[in-house]
Amino acid sequence: MSGRTITIVGNGDVPQGAAAVIDSADLVIRFNDCRSVGNGGTRTDIVAVCNTGRPALSMLGGGRWKNSGPVRRASEIWSVRTGAKFAAMRADLMKTHPDLDDFCDDYTAGFEAFARATGRRHRVIPVETHERLERDLARFAPAPYVVPSSGLVVIAEILAAFAQPRDDVVLAGFGHIGWEWHPFAAERRYVDALVAEGRLRRLDQSQSSDFSDGA
Repeated sequence: MSGRTITIVGNGDVPQGAAAVIDSADLVIRFNDCRSVGNGGTRTDIVAVCNTGRPALSMLGGGRWKNSGPVRRASEIWSVRTGAKFAAMRADLMKTHPDLDDFCDDYTAGFEAFARATGRRHRVIPVETHERLERDLARFAPAPYVVPSSGLVVIAEILAAFAQPRDDVVLAGFGHIGWEWHPFAAERRYVDALVAEGRLRRLDQSQSSDFSDGA
């Protein structure tokens, strides 16, 4: 008996032709403002959000994000960052990255309230997932970084706590480039190793996908 297809769609370019493949999955996860919708299909079961700092404040402020099509379609909101972990990072970041003064501001309660008010499940990815991921990333010699990308945290959580042995976990829209303080070069090597182990697959060119940007 085959398992589910779980497709994790980053915010990078997904070219024409991928929409039907992505929408045929059993579960589709997108990120933040879901820029992948369009060429990357429309199905959205889970929206994983960066729940600290400016991105979180922007999403919760006003109604644009809350009323967007993908967010309305989603049955779950996942907060990618654990508030306590980021609170513990604040003092050191103020010394090393003073420009990130609001990076650790925690808006988890706002996403939880929104989910509750709209009848959705809210889930916070546990700190253990972050810590295990950072240990795994250390094998790939990351350059100095602040945090792994939200996309990588979700991949780690899906593989550790969500996917079943027969499930097919598929990535689209991941190019492992973006914000300078994510360890994207190491993240690419980490994902490539998971693909080589058969734990993940990238939506390949025959299925009209591409990976030119990170989540």
